[in-house]
Amino acid sequence: MDQGDENNTTGLEGVAQAARQAPGRGPAPVHLWHPTHCGDIDIVIGRDGVWMHEGSPIGRTELVRLFSTILRKDPDGYHLVTPGEKMRIQVEDLPFRATAVERQGQTLVFTTDVGDEVAADADHPIVVETNSVTGEPQPAVRVRSDLWARITRPVFYELVEMAEPASELLVVRSAGTAFVLGEA
Repeated sequence: MDQGDENNTTGLEGVAQAARQAPGRGPAPVHLWHPTHCGDIDIVIGRDGVWMHEGSPIGRTELVRLFSTILRKDPDGYHLVTPGEKMRIQVEDLPFRATAVERQGQTLVFTTDVGDEVAADADHPIVVETNSVTGEPQPAVRVRSDLWARITRPVFYELVEMAEPASELLVVRSAGTAFVLGEA
């Protein structure tokens, strides 16, 4: 893009403008877009889920939500993708946080810090890995494609309360699928 052309925008505002043109209110069809990689943009999603731009938190919740709808994970990392641009960002852990869970019938529905709702099922599994350094559980749920939400500690405790013992394991069930939370 020509820096002198006033009709072109670059960086954060350019990505925001392109994202606003994405259809609907949910995630954009980023899997269908294959623009040329335009470089890196100084956006970092911290371990705590805070989106930062050039070292400062992005304070506008609506803007974070907008960016979350054009986020994609490729083999070379996380990118904000529009039909015309692909810009790499940094993610310190996982891009989203599961901040609430609710049982709706036989299904567990998680709400993320960016407003997504995801029902845990075979396509959206709950996985619990163990941190190799601390030994603590690191639970997550798949939101879409290869984008995951770290299940926050209070939500994980809720899941443990809902769990039932199965052999030597604690298991929680959702949408006909059993998910292992850990040892009983």
